[in-house]
Amino acid sequence: MGSLRVRFGLLIGSAAALVMLAAGGLYWALTATERTLDSTLEAQVRLELIAELSGRLTEYGLAAVEAVGENPSRPERLANARDEVDRALNAVDEGLNRTIAQSDAIVDRTQYAARSRPLARLRAARVMLDRQVAQIQREPDTGKRTDAIRGALNAFGAVTGPPLTFLVEAERRGVETASAQARALALRLRIIALAVAVLAVAMLVLVHRTLTRPLLRRIEDIRAGATAIGRGELDTRLPVATHDELGLLVASFNRMAARLKRREGRVAAARAALEETVAQATAELRAANSRLEEIDRSRRRFFADVSHELRTPLTVILGECDLAARSPDTPESFRPVIATIRKRALRLHRRVGDMLRIARSESGQIELERRPVSLVSVLSEAVENCASEAKRRRIALDFHPSEADIEIQADPEWLRQVVEGLIDNALRHAAGATRVWVALRARRDGAEVTVADDGPGFPPDAETLFERFRRGGTSSPAQGFGIGLALARWVVERHDGTIRLGSGGPEERGARVTLVLPAEAREDAA
Repeated sequence: MGSLRVRFGLLIGSAAALVMLAAGGLYWALTATERTLDSTLEAQVRLELIAELSGRLTEYGLAAVEAVGENPSRPERLANARDEVDRALNAVDEGLNRTIAQSDAIVDRTQYAARSRPLARLRAARVMLDRQVAQIQREPDTGKRTDAIRGALNAFGAVTGPPLTFLVEAERRGVETASAQARALALRLRIIALAVAVLAVAMLVLVHRTLTRPLLRRIEDIRAGATAIGRGELDTRLPVATHDELGLLVASFNRMAARLKRREGRVAAARAALEETVAQATAELRAANSRLEEIDRSRRRFFADVSHELRTPLTVILGECDLAARSPDTPESFRPVIATIRKRALRLHRRVGDMLRIARSESGQIELERRPVSLVSVLSEAVENCASEAKRRRIALDFHPSEADIEIQADPEWLRQVVEGLIDNALRHAAGATRVWVALRARRDGAEVTVADDGPGFPPDAETLFERFRRGGTSSPAQGFGIGLALARWVVERHDGTIRLGSGGPEERGARVTLVLPAEAREDAA
């Protein structure tokens, strides 16, 4: 009895035995009740059949009187009444035989067998009356026939009365006996149910006192100990009172608490060492971050200073070229050279301006100078500036303008720089591309600019290319002078437009970058 398994096994066995006992008692009670009800119903049915037999005999007597009368109206009535009497006799006889066959008690079978003799008398009385009626019908004198049929009916009543009375009385006693048995059975069932209920309550009380309550108390102790451990009271220990499964569980609980206590000490030491290491690493990272921020500020300042320093001599060169071109003393042979110098200096001047704008955008400073801009002019200039790089890479660069020029409110330098950056990205990243083109299409609310190529297209995660410091393909930061997609989206959104990436159709290949620019800027878009 020291194991919980044995205890629970005994408990389950006892419960199963109690359930089997209750099921057996219920089965016996249902069988006895069903037998008693069947006996009562059969007795009631036999009473009804005997009552019907009595009525059929009466009708047969009336039919016999009518058959021997002076003017019988329906001769077939006697034959029908005779058939009905025989049918009623057979029904009562079959009921008695069925009851005798189903009864297991010898006494019942004897009693039911004794009731077959009155039926035989009734059947003999019917045959005798039938013969008498046949004889009386042959008598020619009406008065004699009346006296004869009266005597025959009196004799018929004297013969059939005692058997019918005996049968009715026997069936009535059978109904009373069945009712008494039903009441006795109900009383026994109540006593048995009460005894079973008392036994079940006593068994439950015994199980609760000997098994359930001690188990619940020990489980509550374990729960309280676990709660204390959860609060951090790792010195909690539980007494081991028994050597059953719960005792083993309590012993394991105590060992777990001891291990947690030792591990807490090691974790505390490791946490202190880790905090010291983290503090030291944090200080080093802060120092390194400060140095990187200073280097980044120096780089941006150097970039801006160089841009400013380059713009001054370029401005002087452009001014001298303009003066030389307008001077009448300049030989005609020098004018093409001066025009070429001015063109290259102007392009370099724009590149320096691009460098200065990018340097300012990296520090969060971006300023738009909006004014009416011809998109055909801006896109043509962007394509022309990238033509030399496309020729060097042996890639065809085309521009497909719209049928009519489109004018929008935009910053032409930033817009040109965005388109140049997209063309430069297509030239550098579209491996195996043979053609890059820029297309302009008019929209009802503005314009749509597309930069496309016939290369491999964008990767599946193309939207991540809009993130800062994200690169696609095998580009090198030293190649080209383009603008990143993150900055391009920033500039386009400042123009109240949208930028999206896509690919060619089912039968086409390549990458598509589409800019949608509104015709007029919103008032709050600064």
